[in-house]
Amino acid sequence: MDEHFRTTVPHVYAVGDVIGFPALASTSSEQGRVAACHAFGSQAKEALAQFLPAGIYTIPEVSSVGLTEAQAKEKGLPVVIGRADYDQNPRGKIIGDKIGFLKLVFARDDLKLLGVHVIGEQASELVHIGLLTMMTGGTADLFLSTCFNYPTLGDLYKLAAHDAILKRAELLGKTQIGLSRW
Repeated sequence: MDEHFRTTVPHVYAVGDVIGFPALASTSSEQGRVAACHAFGSQAKEALAQFLPAGIYTIPEVSSVGLTEAQAKEKGLPVVIGRADYDQNPRGKIIGDKIGFLKLVFARDDLKLLGVHVIGEQASELVHIGLLTMMTGGTADLFLSTCFNYPTLGDLYKLAAHDAILKRAELLGKTQIGLSRW
């Protein structure tokens, strides 16, 4: 199969569950768009998105995009982790989610966001903030300079970014945090 999801038979395309992982509706739809555009000579959608979110619609809900901490370490990437628990957040308290959390995987050197992992209510919605940040090459600085509605679960990104910055400073033995807007 090529990058346009063409099989070895040039006029036959395959997407979704029949081609395997990740076999998610969102990814399958994107694959279908790429294949259909290619089949009809349109340039509206030429490639699959760089980052593909996953969502598991259980209780609690689970969603992620990008690298896990373990995957980053396997690749030899030094990382720092930022975490924020729903019960630290006023919206999390309002909805009564005592176990939910947001975990952000940042590159240690420049705090570029590499992965987002959410367990808790509305996880599959919350992951998209991180997805867009990753699509634009954003860093922890983006979350710190953003004003989130309050109280919302989106504010967990700011808490997790602060957590990562403090952990990074501790790892590097610095007394100054060193981000441009913090």
